[in-house]
Amino acid sequence: MLELLKEYPNSAKIVRQWFLDKMLDGLKDESIPEGFKEFMKQKGVDDEKITDILKDNPRVMFDVFDSNEIYVNVTWTEGSFWWAVNSAVYQDKYPTRLEAEKAAICEAFKLLNEKA
Repeated sequence: MLELLKEYPNSAKIVRQWFLDKMLDGLKDESIPEGFKEFMKQKGVDDEKITDILKDNPRVMFDVFDSNEIYVNVTWTEGSFWWAVNSAVYQDKYPTRLEAEKAAICEAFKLLNEKA
C-alpha cells in the first residue's frame, strides 16, 4: 500500500483527506477539548498510518473509491476470485478474495490518480 501512495500522488492526497475527514468526524464529541481537535487536524494522517490500517483490511479503500465514483467488485466463479473496476472485468484469477481485492485496489488507485 505504501508503494501505491508514493506512486500515485494524486490518489494519495485523496486517500489522506478521506481518512482525515473520517478521523475528524470521530472528534465531534463536545467532551473532547478544542485544543486536541486542532492538534489532530494539524497532525493529519500520514502514509504509514494509512498503510497500517489497510494492511489487514484493504476493503476500507472501497469506501474511498465509492466516494469518488470508482466501483470495485470482487466475485467468486468457478473456484477462483475475479475482479472488476467500473464494470471492466480483468481476466486474472486469484485463489483468495484478499489477493483479488489487492489487485483491484491497484487498478482503482491508477484510475483515481487519473481522475484527480
